[in-house]
Amino acid sequence: MVRKDDKADVYEIISGHRRYLAATRLEMTEVPVVVLDITKEEADIILVDSNLHREHILHSEKAFAYKMKMDAIKRQGKRTDLTLDQVGPKLSADEISDTDSASQVKRYIRLTKLIPKLLNMVDENKISFSVSVELSYLTKTEQTDLFKFIEEELCTPSLSQVQKLKKLSQEGTLNAEEISSIMKQPKPNQMLTVKIPDDKISKYLKSTATVKEKEDFLAKAVEYYGKHLMKQKDRGAR
Repeated sequence: MVRKDDKADVYEIISGHRRYLAATRLEMTEVPVVVLDITKEEADIILVDSNLHREHILHSEKAFAYKMKMDAIKRQGKRTDLTLDQVGPKLSADEISDTDSASQVKRYIRLTKLIPKLLNMVDENKISFSVSVELSYLTKTEQTDLFKFIEEELCTPSLSQVQKLKKLSQEGTLNAEEISSIMKQPKPNQMLTVKIPDDKISKYLKSTATVKEKEDFLAKAVEYYGKHLMKQKDRGAR
């Protein structure tokens, strides 16, 4: 599906990008095409809808797709109340998505406010969706300071922590020191993380051992040593 470009004597592909790529790799010189007489805004909407129905789509891809469709609808003048608030005025979900609710669509669009490094962490499931939505309310500078802390301390914020960060940001008092202070607060049900230098265990394993094999080795070693300590305790009790 293509449309005539408004400013040049070329055609813009709306749907079928991968099929076109496959055809070029097969050195085909002609492909069947449907030419649509539609506006740029209508083309953007069709493009977004076709991408959203892919089986696997990243959070970032869905976020920018919804944003693109929302902008196209606004340019058409159909709606003027499409806000980026987490709650906000009513949004017709039917105009943006046939799978996500109106509030969920707006949460996804909030993700377009994240800096790329944090958005990558969302795509990699290192930061939960609910946390990432709250993070989007921080300024770019605040997000950058937070990412530096995450990178240095190898930890991610909980929902309660990011809500505190958001509150201070809205008050205009959030800085790198406050971010560090909040992030160092213990989290509910926080799991203990133990760091062991690789060379401490690698000498007991083959050089090609994977991370999973090393983790299994450590788990068995701890279990074995734990049983050893229990035996010693039993002997002492006698």
